[in-house]
Amino acid sequence: MDYKKIANEILDLIGGSKNVATLEHCSTRLRFSLVDKSVVDVEKIKKIKGVMGVVDGSQFQIVIGNNVVEVYDTLLKICPLSGNQGIEAKKDDRKCGAKLLEFIISVFQPLVPAIAGAGVLKSVLLLLSMFGLLANDSTVYTALAAISDATFYFLPIMVAVTTANALKSNRLVAVAAVGYLLLPATTQALTDGMTLFGFAVKNVTYSSQVFPAILCVIFLSLMERGFNKISPKAIRIFFVPMMSLAITIPVTLLILGPLGYNIGTLFTAVILALYGKLGFVALGLLAAILPFMIATGMHKALLPYAITTYGQLGYEALYMPASLAHNISESGACFAVALKSKDENLKQTALSAGISALMGITEPALYGVTLQNKKAMIGVVLSGAISGMLMGLFVVKAFIVVGPGLASMSMFVDPANGSNFMYACIGFAVALLGSFIITFVLWKDSDSEVEEDVAVVESLTEEEKEVNILVSPLDGEAVDLSTVSDEMFASKTLGDGIAIVPKDGKLYAPCDAEVVMLFETKHAIGLRTSNGAEILIHIGVNTVSMEGVGFTAFVKQNDKVKEGDLLIEFGLDAIKEKNLDPTVMVVNSNSTSYKVLNQSYGDVKTGDVLFDVKRG
Repeated sequence: MDYKKIANEILDLIGGSKNVATLEHCSTRLRFSLVDKSVVDVEKIKKIKGVMGVVDGSQFQIVIGNNVVEVYDTLLKICPLSGNQGIEAKKDDRKCGAKLLEFIISVFQPLVPAIAGAGVLKSVLLLLSMFGLLANDSTVYTALAAISDATFYFLPIMVAVTTANALKSNRLVAVAAVGYLLLPATTQALTDGMTLFGFAVKNVTYSSQVFPAILCVIFLSLMERGFNKISPKAIRIFFVPMMSLAITIPVTLLILGPLGYNIGTLFTAVILALYGKLGFVALGLLAAILPFMIATGMHKALLPYAITTYGQLGYEALYMPASLAHNISESGACFAVALKSKDENLKQTALSAGISALMGITEPALYGVTLQNKKAMIGVVLSGAISGMLMGLFVVKAFIVVGPGLASMSMFVDPANGSNFMYACIGFAVALLGSFIITFVLWKDSDSEVEEDVAVVESLTEEEKEVNILVSPLDGEAVDLSTVSDEMFASKTLGDGIAIVPKDGKLYAPCDAEVVMLFETKHAIGLRTSNGAEILIHIGVNTVSMEGVGFTAFVKQNDKVKEGDLLIEFGLDAIKEKNLDPTVMVVNSNSTSYKVLNQSYGDVKTGDVLFDVKRG
């Protein structure tokens, strides 16, 4: 693979080095903070050989796969960032939720390698001890095991660094502030009963805690900015950190530290209560939806829970087992595609992606195989749900926060319960075999699918083979699909089409068609046109959470409808009251065989021509 060519093409299409504020990478993705996203050519980036996909969310991410480190290193050589430190991005007009998610990711994502490395090391030591290969009272065992203990004891220090990075605050001053909380003298004073300015200070053990450190550094950054504005330049170097620390530490001891501790405790308690309420089903449901959460980056929101829970309990029993079920299901599905497909390129991609997923890295499988092929995705979702529920039933616990895979299975070793590792291995086997069998049975190469489509089309009349013209199903403003806030639609993963910002709550048939699917919650409907194209109409973003309230369907599955027939009425005001996006997405969901042409944008009324769908 020509890493230099890939790096040069990426850099050119994102607007050059001057458009890059920061650049980092995770296990499979390049993560850019860009000055101006409007200059980026997303479609051309997707076509670069070696690029598996693009995720334009809180950060601009380019999915590379297993070669991400090499491409990253090459980019750094041709895109030096030392001169970009003062560059500021254009005014951020994203919603608060998107900004919060980016902050969470920027704080917790960098912690994973240190936590994973130290945790896997300790789990391997436990495994060696269980098999009698290394005595747990030996000097070697004690010294190496202490690495993991130190990592979690000083976790607040690492959080201080990542939070300061996210806020562009002074990292070393942040370390000094949070480090005070971990001093043995501070711990002893809190234990003995400390008072400050006449107020009793709550006794909190700050080691392994993340939220007190985050709140402390947020407050510290505010102090720094305030004092930087008023401090004379001649004394700024010591005056700003001195005053910031002098104010931040007492405020943290009295207010922010106990508040952060309670937030962490409450956060963990709420999720564990939900888990306790739903039981093993919760783990299966999480495993089933993880591929879609990962595709949109929403799985990162679970990192604070996992890290906090592990810090408090010493184990985690929801996110990590669900991740194991999903990761290995991705692997099994890819191996089935590699074995059954006749497409040599797809076979190689699926085999490589399957091996990566087997080791716990799923992005190559997601973007290279399963998201593009719904039959493979069915195998992943069903197998993930089954194996997830199985591990939930046996309450499998993980003792490390790391992407589960074959290489990290020691994370499920529990010295107090040998069955925990056994049940995790059973879940591993069920996920691998289940997804392999389901995908192998369902899989048909695109060539085979095209042959079936051709047979269907040949049975149509000459008139039916012509272009299907779709009209607007409601009044509103037609906008480019890439602008919507749902990444699955914006990235056109679910098909090409158009989005409409609605002015009313009545959805009409955009053409003569058959109703092939109607969600129970009535927020989405699938149609098949006269020339065989499949049209998905989705009302709003995340409106499935309304559970059908405010939605009324006037058709049912298998009904034949004419252009202009009323399909669904929905409460536009009710959607907005829930702070949900009401945008309606109209897409051609079998885009491998049918193309969307001639989209019309701007104000539209019901019945105005929207776009054409043609076989090709």
